[in-house]
Amino acid sequence: MAVDPHDHAHVYLGTATGWVYESRNEGQEWKRLARVGKRDDLILDDIVIDTANPKHLVVGAHAVEQADGDLYDSKDGGLTWTSAPSMRGQSIRALAQSASDSKVWVAGTLTGVQLSEDNAEHWHLISPSGSTEIHEVESVAIDPANPKLIYAGTWHLPWKTTDGGTSWHSIKEGVIDDSDVFSIIIDPVHPNTVYASACSGIYKSDNAGGRFQKVEGIPSTARRTRVLMQDPKNLDTVFAGTTEGLWRTGDAGKIWLRMTSPDVIVNDVYVDPTNSNKVLLATDRGGVLASDDGGASFHSSNAGFSARHLSSYVADAGHPATVYVGALNDKQLGGVFMSENGGITWMQESGGLAGSDVFSLGQAPDGTVLAGTGHGLYLLKNGSWGQVADARFSKTGEAEKPNPATKGVRPAASKRPVARRGAAVEKAFSGAVFALDVNGNSVYAATSEGLLTSATSGTSWRNVPGAGTEALYFLGSGRSVILAAGLRSMVLSKDGGTSWKPVAAPGQLAQITAVAVDGDGGLWAGGREGVYVSEDNGSSWQSLPGLVVNDVNSIFYDARGQRMLITSAGKSTIAFAVHLPDHKIRFWDTGWNLRFMRPIGDHLLAVTPFDGVVIEPRMVDSSESAHP
Repeated sequence: MAVDPHDHAHVYLGTATGWVYESRNEGQEWKRLARVGKRDDLILDDIVIDTANPKHLVVGAHAVEQADGDLYDSKDGGLTWTSAPSMRGQSIRALAQSASDSKVWVAGTLTGVQLSEDNAEHWHLISPSGSTEIHEVESVAIDPANPKLIYAGTWHLPWKTTDGGTSWHSIKEGVIDDSDVFSIIIDPVHPNTVYASACSGIYKSDNAGGRFQKVEGIPSTARRTRVLMQDPKNLDTVFAGTTEGLWRTGDAGKIWLRMTSPDVIVNDVYVDPTNSNKVLLATDRGGVLASDDGGASFHSSNAGFSARHLSSYVADAGHPATVYVGALNDKQLGGVFMSENGGITWMQESGGLAGSDVFSLGQAPDGTVLAGTGHGLYLLKNGSWGQVADARFSKTGEAEKPNPATKGVRPAASKRPVARRGAAVEKAFSGAVFALDVNGNSVYAATSEGLLTSATSGTSWRNVPGAGTEALYFLGSGRSVILAAGLRSMVLSKDGGTSWKPVAAPGQLAQITAVAVDGDGGLWAGGREGVYVSEDNGSSWQSLPGLVVNDVNSIFYDARGQRMLITSAGKSTIAFAVHLPDHKIRFWDTGWNLRFMRPIGDHLLAVTPFDGVVIEPRMVDSSESAHP
């Protein structure tokens, strides 16, 4: 986060997907401002607003799991961005502007410390080139009175220069060896007081880094302190954002108190410079948390912002405005969310899921909502989820081979063979459930161990004979036709699940990423190479003229609209509809990267890969003036 130095209510927020958001009311409401770099794999860890010109913003970015990134510059308050040519490809991990000379900027990169003396226009390396010590720089700080006095924290230890980078000195005394230094802050009134946070704890120096002393009071388990932040009005108050919650000291580090649950992972802290009671946290999973009492309590402050990684969706058949979505990677803050007004507002509905990732959602014939997780199936009853205990795979067993050493000895009951050769052996299922679908009175689940079915609205499940035991990820059904697919294989039933046969996948697809069955029983399959249709039960597959789409991630049959809804991954923001039976194609530039799209009433609702749920009319119809 970064705050406009001339307007404390104007806050910018960087995300792990390349987007910058802004708030004009101190985090109460957010809006998307711009995608920096036009790519979704950039982590925007550092936003700095020029103290001399609040319209001038500089962002340091690094890529997910690779040594790549860039430094971006905006002269219009974040609306448009350009990259700095001398920093292209650099993985930017830290960024700071001098308080005494606004033209001086310092950046920490994987290759070392970079300096700009012309207001972030041009950069050059000031740490020794090829240094085996001053590289992988995760944090930087500039002395408030002396722009040549610079601190740098690396993935192993801290360093300091007093001459603008001509010479560097190790300041590791008192710091545990091989400590990743995530954050360095300098007291603006007493610059000899320096705080550093590391994977081994929090350190404080009273002599400008000459010696550090480990701060006590934060348990050793909270080792990764991502950020330190002083209260601008009360400098003895320091906040520490850790991977196990927010901590605060009011006496310059003597005593620390945890202010949040240990489940909260804090990436940044903002304290209102005019009102110390107002604190914002940028977190993993929970988005933005806000406090109006100095951190004693927090509440969600995510209006207009979402960083949810959503995986699944189901609409209530009896109440179309009631919809559910499933989330990944959010543990206790994720699970399932429900909306009763068509996606306008949401409430968490995750009690009983125990932080499980939700890969799929469905609704049984009796109205019960089902969730497929990474560890089995769940049913929603009376507002709480319960795991299905009766889910089993049966297969032909092998007779236990006799042990010559125990010949003639009658085994104990607990050690007797449990199966004879050819007998059915049942094994409890607790694997991953990737897709759920209903056909007639039966529910089907595509799982990591094959296909399961339930004729009891999800209370009990058995594997489907003839459907194989390979992992299945996708399901589609229509009338009595059911199609289940793995990444390279398919099985088909034309009689409502009574019998099954293998079907050859489209030869043009290297890997299947989506399937569907239309209202006439036609089969649809998508992948990186496009969409293919079979009207002869999989004997042959054809592409559709005019449907130019790659990296397909969802195909859905909208029975009411008699159309197939298609979305794609990657950078595309185009969504497609293929009207049946004439195969007329429509498309919209939605403005969002979509994971999948569904009809809800007379408009569309879509789930994005990282930005939560979006609904019309925010989508723009690029082919006609009216919305679908």
